[in-house]
Amino acid sequence: MSERGSFRGGGRGRGGGHDRARGGRSGGASGGANQQQEKPKKENILDLNKYMDKEVRVKFNGGREVVGLLKGYDQLMNLVLDDVKETMRDDEGHENTRSLGLIVARGTLIVLISPADGSEEIPNPFLQQEE
Repeated sequence: MSERGSFRGGGRGRGGGHDRARGGRSGGASGGANQQQEKPKKENILDLNKYMDKEVRVKFNGGREVVGLLKGYDQLMNLVLDDVKETMRDDEGHENTRSLGLIVARGTLIVLISPADGSEEIPNPFLQQEE
């Protein structure tokens, strides 16, 4: 009990003064907000609007793979998918499918997002044109 009491008392004495010092600098924090307004707005790397309400295939870190209708997303690439079906493969190549329904997929775990019906071909940007 005495250890706990001294820990709390020591923390308040030091922390109280420290918190007041932080409070005094609150005007500086609002100055930082002005700097943030000057920065250009971050844009998504991918424009997922064209895949809204369409079936997409999503692969996750760790090997999981799902297919579902894209219902929503945010700037962190968190996805809302509906009518989701997860496909699991074992070491022997057997596939098992289970229905998950409506899910929210965390963007930091997503490795790949692709349309389920295929993708469109684009010209190779790295190909050197011969003249």
